[in-house]
Amino acid sequence: MTAKLSARLSRAALAGAAILATAACSTGSAEEDVAYVARDVESLYAEAQRRLDRGNTLLAAALFDEVERQHPYSPWARRAQLMSAFSYYIARDYNKAIQNAQRFLSIHPGNKDAPYAYYLIALSYYEQISDVNRDQSITLQAQTALREVNRRFPQTEYAADARLKLDLVADHLAGKEMEIGRFYQRSGRWLAAALRFRNVVEQYETTSHTPEALYRLTESSLALGIREEAVKYAAVLGANYPGSEWYEKAFELVEDHASDVTPS
Repeated sequence: MTAKLSARLSRAALAGAAILATAACSTGSAEEDVAYVARDVESLYAEAQRRLDRGNTLLAAALFDEVERQHPYSPWARRAQLMSAFSYYIARDYNKAIQNAQRFLSIHPGNKDAPYAYYLIALSYYEQISDVNRDQSITLQAQTALREVNRRFPQTEYAADARLKLDLVADHLAGKEMEIGRFYQRSGRWLAAALRFRNVVEQYETTSHTPEALYRLTESSLALGIREEAVKYAAVLGANYPGSEWYEKAFELVEDHASDVTPS
């Protein structure tokens, strides 16, 4: 892949929003005619690129696939594999984007564009992350793929973006733990709730959910009759988040509970 082509792919993925907005308006149709017509590789590739530039992303992907099918041993076939994955990504057909990027890596694992292929796989999982009320298996796959980008290519722009997205993924997963923990609390299942909140504190301590998790642990500990644990969590909350509304609530909760205890 030429440096110009690689740079264009990179900028498109990182800029993302503008391209996706355009693609959403004109993604082309998977049913458009891509009947077999033998063409020389350069004109076929140019047609695929022209369709992509016009926002007909699904047709572009099919044409890039056709480049590889008609000319499997040409250097253009290697370029077309990755461009096909990119086209499917822009069209929001993330499963095909992942499949084609993985296929590119299986055939060309040491290619200079391998970092981008890994990054494209991670982006395709990341774009499918659902809200915290739904199953988070895709979120975990996105986390794994983003970590792989960072592990393999730590000095690249892809890794820099992956690290930012990993922070957002961790916050999302912590939010899911909090949602389940609050549900258990409402059901009176205090021990199960405490386990979820402890997961947040131990596994996602740098996220925005940690202060509330410490408060909920204070709350759950008191409900379970373990005042010493409640005091410990309130103290940790005060030491790390002294200005937090959650610390004020935890302090009041512990004080109120102490005043309710009748001296022996």
